Amino acid sequence: MPGFPRLRDAYDVVIVGGGHAGLHAGVKAALLHHTAAILDRGPKYSRSYYAPRMDNIPGFADSISGHALLDRQIAQVRRWEERVGYFAPAQALAVRRVDQGFEVDFDWLGQRRSTRGRALVLAMGVVDRMPDIGGDIEKVFTWANLGLVNFCLFCDGHEFPGLTLGVLGHDTYAVQTAIDLLHFEPKSVELLTNGRPLLDGVPDGDAQVLRSALAEHGIPVQTGRIVGYGGLRERRFDVLLEDGSTRSYDRGFSALGWWEMHQAIPRALGGRIDAEGYVVTDEDCRVLADATGEPIPGLYCIGDQRNGWNQIPEAWATAERAIIHAYGYYL
Repeated sequence: MPGFPRLRDAYDVVIVGGGHAGLHAGVKAALLHHTAAILDRGPKYSRSYYAPRMDNIPGFADSISGHALLDRQIAQVRRWEERVGYFAPAQALAVRRVDQGFEVDFDWLGQRRSTRGRALVLAMGVVDRMPDIGGDIEKVFTWANLGLVNFCLFCDGHEFPGLTLGVLGHDTYAVQTAIDLLHFEPKSVELLTNGRPLLDGVPDGDAQVLRSALAEHGIPVQTGRIVGYGGLRERRFDVLLEDGSTRSYDRGFSALGWWEMHQAIPRALGGRIDAEGYVVTDEDCRVLADATGEPIPGLYCIGDQRNGWNQIPEAWATAERAIIHAYGYYL
């Protein structure tokens, strides 16, 4: 068992978030002979932690689970413990600009701590909005953990040919996702609004266009409230509706968007947030100031939290770009 890292007063880079992007940023800093602190709430907070199989990770022809990939990355970070402090479970509480960098207050093992970095990398990710039954999201976890409910079209769409899909959601994003899933040639796609009116709040003209698109593509809509799930033994995703009926699918697909996008810290530092809730950066992952549109010196955002694509190889690429830029300009 590795021992607890020693917290330094200051590092070259402080990285807030320990998912795939944050972990790789720490390794890259070490490779460039800089020190880094990674503040990680814990692997279970990574979006991929519960993914049983991922086929889009280079070098793993037989796929790898999200949990296993995180374990490998954490082990890689620990190889560089002379330069990288990996603090978990740790949660950032406040960040402020100081002379020559940033100061971060965080909770680590129940105690409030503080450290500084010449550069600050935000890698806090986003949190999926989970399907709920009467406000309870935990009921779907078992199906999601077994890969019977998917969340990413780009990560999992290749698995859907010939399958029946139940898409969870009621808004514009859900309708567009249901239509997009047809590209992967499933046997059928059905939209489940879980008691919410279809396209509730969408302007009438836009709603009519979307309803026509659903009809054109032969996608039916079930508006009943969901009261339970079934089919686990048969490795299916069965949805039990309030009227006593059951809808049965090979897979469920959550098209509910994000529950948390971790905007508080970038906003506090003057960062710009786009219309979808992502932190706006330039191509080097420098956070742009809301007031001026210019890069904020020394502040970066990588991975799912920034505007761009939400896949793990992309997260690694953003970590590379941010740390190399910081190496060249601030460190």
